[in-house]
Amino acid sequence: MKFFDYKEKKQHGRFDFPIEFYHVDKSHPRYDMTYHWHTEWEIIRILSGEFLITINDEKILAKKGDIIFIQDGALHGGTPNDCIYECIVFDIKLLLKQNHICTKLLQDIILHNKLINIKMPSNLTPLNLNCEFLFDSLGSKYDGYEFITQGSLYNVIGIILQNKLYTINSTVSNKTEEKMLQFKKVISMIEENYSSTITLNDLSKVAGMTPKYFCKFFQSMSNKTPIEYLNLYRIESACEQLLSTDLPVTDIAINCGFNDVSYFIKTFKKYKGVTPKQYIKSRILNN
Repeated sequence: MKFFDYKEKKQHGRFDFPIEFYHVDKSHPRYDMTYHWHTEWEIIRILSGEFLITINDEKILAKKGDIIFIQDGALHGGTPNDCIYECIVFDIKLLLKQNHICTKLLQDIILHNKLINIKMPSNLTPLNLNCEFLFDSLGSKYDGYEFITQGSLYNVIGIILQNKLYTINSTVSNKTEEKMLQFKKVISMIEENYSSTITLNDLSKVAGMTPKYFCKFFQSMSNKTPIEYLNLYRIESACEQLLSTDLPVTDIAINCGFNDVSYFIKTFKKYKGVTPKQYIKSRILNN
């Protein structure tokens, strides 16, 4: 299985302005962040609550006011706890266009010679201020927001370099790379086959481990058992279908790998706190 088989297949922003803004609260169909990766960079800003996020094999508990940087290619996902957060996903090469002065500095980041710290210090006022400009301009899209957005991104990266909020890259060990590849293969299988029957043996076989060892491995990577994660992914997919199609609940349950509708409703309520029909109704009322 190739690495690109489990890349997020989604365009962020426009071809001429490859940057996208997302506001995520409990009503969002992808509130729980299932594991994925993309070729763009991502900045996450926590507005309230907490977010336990795993980036590759590093776990971070982000709280209100925290700013998280995720470099391109990093596998990430996590569990929000009464959390509202915003994300900006962007192609950093946007900043290279017609800009010869900053090219060398940006290339060090693009080529991963310098690895920007994942969690930014919460007391760095210039960084917080520029991130606020960045998120607000993309969230409102008023006239001229493209200028504010790009200018804020330049400022943010400049402040990071000025304050040396990065590390010089050292070679990742073969053991770490192998562990990430095994985990990505499992995530890929879930994404591609969640609508079908998947057993613990199926998942452990993909990882090349015994079921017992695989369960420990998967939980150490995700803070969830393999079956918990599989069910979560299915419920998140069900949320999208509930909001974007007119299919009956029974059909959506089957589409998402649940052969028993009662079990689907019970599992849905476990993760979302409401039944599928109540979920649709609450979204209609909120809109």
